Amino acid sequence: MDFNKLAKQLGLKFKNIELLNQALIHRSYINEHPEENLSHNERLEFLGDAVLELVVTEHLFNSFDNPEGELTNWRAALVNTNSLADVAEAIELNDYIMLSKGEAQDDNTKARSYILADAVEAVIGAVYLDQGFEAAKNFIHKNIIIKLPEILEKKLYIDAKTKFQEAAQEKVAFTPVYKVEKEWGPAHAKHFEIGVYLGEELIATGEGTNKQEAQMAAAEKALEIKKW
Repeated sequence: MDFNKLAKQLGLKFKNIELLNQALIHRSYINEHPEENLSHNERLEFLGDAVLELVVTEHLFNSFDNPEGELTNWRAALVNTNSLADVAEAIELNDYIMLSKGEAQDDNTKARSYILADAVEAVIGAVYLDQGFEAAKNFIHKNIIIKLPEILEKKLYIDAKTKFQEAAQEKVAFTPVYKVEKEWGPAHAKHFEIGVYLGEELIATGEGTNKQEAQMAAAEKALEIKKW
């Protein structure tokens, strides 16, 4: 793969292009190609996550006088998995991430989102190591913090459960109730299906590896079904 081409697309000039290469190597690729003696991107992801949080926190602190709780919600909306996965798609990282054949063919949207989000954080870590804090900060502002106005305008920082509850109380005077419909799997790998009800009416169900995740999935579907 031509990582110099990617660097140019990103507006970056790496002193050590191998750092950008490493940022896009998933663990599964290493497991499938041990003979290539490569390193996966998890350490760069760890570093990039810390740099990302600091830059976003600094920007919010300097730009707004809102309470801590609101700033925390805004930061979470900027750096959550779905948001970073969208950034990865926008900057075309998907074409460069090195995966095992099985991982590349897996159509699990959630798993792919995690891979994409992790790759963005790893790229930030690579930029930080190669070019320093200011370059990483510029990359984050250009590709991530730029999304903040839309998040604030559309109130995307409000999670699906909160949105659905507020809409339900306003429109139909009901508070949503969440009930476990099914659960399966061993104790260390439980899986849940949870339904969200308005009164006696089941509006939607969602699945997840814990109850909170399944409730959030149900609320997201309920918002789509009700068009709220």
